[in-house]
Order: sequence, then C-alpha cells, then structure tokens
Amino acid sequence: MPTITKERIKAIDQLRGFAIILMVVMNYGMEIQTLPDWLKHVPDVGMNFADLGAPVFIFAMGLTYGLSFHRRVGDNGLGSTVVHFIRRYLAILGIGAIFSAGAVMIGHNTSGVAWNVLQSIGGAGVLTLLVILLPTGIRLFVGLGLLTGYQILLNNFWLETVLNSPHGGFFGTLSWSAILIIATVFADIYHSESRRKYFPGMSVLFLIAGIVLSIIVPVSKIRVSASYDLITLGSSGIAFSIFYLTDFELNYFIAFGRNPFLLYILSLLLTGLFVLPGIPAWHAQAPLWLVGLQALALLLILSRVALYWQRRDFIFSL
Repeated sequence: MPTITKERIKAIDQLRGFAIILMVVMNYGMEIQTLPDWLKHVPDVGMNFADLGAPVFIFAMGLTYGLSFHRRVGDNGLGSTVVHFIRRYLAILGIGAIFSAGAVMIGHNTSGVAWNVLQSIGGAGVLTLLVILLPTGIRLFVGLGLLTGYQILLNNFWLETVLNSPHGGFFGTLSWSAILIIATVFADIYHSESRRKYFPGMSVLFLIAGIVLSIIVPVSKIRVSASYDLITLGSSGIAFSIFYLTDFELNYFIAFGRNPFLLYILSLLLTGLFVLPGIPAWHAQAPLWLVGLQALALLLILSRVALYWQRRDFIFSL
C-alpha cells in the first residue's frame, strides 16, 4: 500500500495539467480542415502527439487513485469509500453521456455512437475499484491480462464495432481500464521511496514493449490496441519522471492540474461557441490565423479561471 499523504504532489498536478491542456487544444482542432493531419488524432492505425492526451490524463489518475482510496478508507471506512468512488465515476460517466448525446443530436458526432472520453474514464474508474485492494503484483497481472483478453476479442469479434465508436466505445473501456489499473501499479512504485528509483526504467521498458508489440499489433487510439496502451503507459511514465526528477514547478500546468475535471467541462462548453454556429468559415474551414486566435482565446479564458481558482485555493472533487 502506498504511503498515505494529504499533501498535493506538484509533479502529478503538472502532469495532469499538461494532459488537460493537450486534450483541450486537440479537441478544439479535431474537425478543422485547414490544420495539418499531424496535429490531429490519427483516424485509425498510427499515432500522433495528439493521441497522448487521454492516456496521460488516465495515467495521472492512476497515480492518485490508490492514495485517495486508502485515505478515505482511513477517514470514513471501506463501505463508505466504495460507495463514494462508485458515485464519483458513475457521475463522470453520466456527464459524458450527456455531452455525447448532445453531440449526436446536433450532428457533431457523425458516428451516431454516444460515447466519449468521459464515459471511458468513468467506466475505467469503476472497474479499477474492483482490484484496487489487491497487491501490486496481482494488479499488474490483472491489468496485463485484461489488455491481452481485450486484444484477442478485438481481433476476433469487436474490430468493426470499435472502429465505428469514438474512443473505442463501450468495449474499448476495457482497454482504458487496463491503462488505469496498470497506472496504479506505477503509482505504487513511485510512492514507495525504496522502489521509486525503478520508476523511469519501468517506463522505458513499457515503451519498448509497446514498440516491439506494434510489429504484430497495430498502434491505434480508436482501437485502444495493446501496443497503443503500452506505448502510452511508457510515454506517460517518462513524462512524469521528467516532472518529478527535474523538480520544475511550472505553475501554469499546476493551476490546470488542480481542477482538471471542471476545466475540461468548461472547455467543452467554450468550444461549442465555435462549433455550434455551424458556419464553415468560422470553424471547420477557418483560416489558420482565425484558428490561432480562437485557440488562444480558449486557453486564455481557461487560464484565467484556473489561476483564479488556484489563488482562492479552490479544489473541486466529485
């Protein structure tokens, strides 16, 4: 069990803030035709920098999942903690469902499948709750086993359904859950002073394993393939290693990382100001200068809110 602390860990806030900023910017530019493809999510096989946003955020969730769970157990007891976590992640799933349904209704989601990253996160949070009390090694085995089982089912039964579903849809949640479960294993290594020295090497091993596996299993975010999971776990671990080993304090990232959920919801609402008018020249076919101005305005608004909440020492928790 990780050492329980109530102090915020700035390196985790920075990683979480980095992930949210990346997700906000990439979501805004997802359907802008004038942006080059290398700045967008890959539609199927392949991987761009934009495809790191969600898994890095889920990895950051995993770094605090066990700490939060065990702290609440100590304060409120096991039963109350389990109920709290179920409510938290079902709430995230439900909010995601509302946004997904709205996107389908206005024609923004052309697949017709009402599923988004918040639903994947909510589902992964609930499934991880089933194993959070297991020892570190068994959790690693469960996470890798879940990932293997998902890949086998994807190859033989689910591929067409997953390809037609945002973020892998309902089935893809199993793979996102594997990322979160394995991230809690990384967390145990980091939060143990005696084992922390192994954290960067473990991250590199996962990255190499994902690259090697990509020879036979295509890297794909929409498929949430096993090679994609391993590469993003390794990349997330390396990014976090940079944050905590260099001991930098990037306040901009920290401010975003303190209230990532609220800021992400706010970003979805603000992005709607550009998407909902349905004027091609205003969003989908906007010139690059206008795209830059809109993205800058979006980040400035979110930054002001994030920094204001930081000064007020406001932290929101479901």
